[in-house]
Amino acid sequence: MPNDLAALVGSRICHDLISPIGAIGNGVELLALTNGDSSAEMALISESVNNANARIRFFRLAFGAADADQSVSRAEIQSILAAMATGGRLNYNWTIPTDAPRPLVRARFCCCNVWKPRCHWAGMSTSAQTVTIGCCARKGRV
Repeated sequence: MPNDLAALVGSRICHDLISPIGAIGNGVELLALTNGDSSAEMALISESVNNANARIRFFRLAFGAADADQSVSRAEIQSILAAMATGGRLNYNWTIPTDAPRPLVRARFCCCNVWKPRCHWAGMSTSAQTVTIGCCARKGRV
């Protein structure tokens, strides 16, 4: 039961955050269309919204509630990982050629979330049987 409660809380947090993030993104688009303004400030806000949206999608799969028999499409997994890799610091390579069971995706995404803050540069390659993680630690951190 505690694991289910944690997953439900994680799902709820992701659900509650995605709406305001989407609203900010829509507002930025409307301002750009209305004013034709493509200033550096608007670009920064837009980039931040895209980054937050990618993280919420990632966290929803990593920590959200799901049934054991659910699967996640390969296209959705690759879309989330590509969005998370924007900015160039982290690289992800999902090599499972088919849809993946949600528990497998959750385990792989949780692995990413653990080592990601410790790395200056990192890469992950995953298949049905293995996960390969390469990481270059920040100076002074192991």
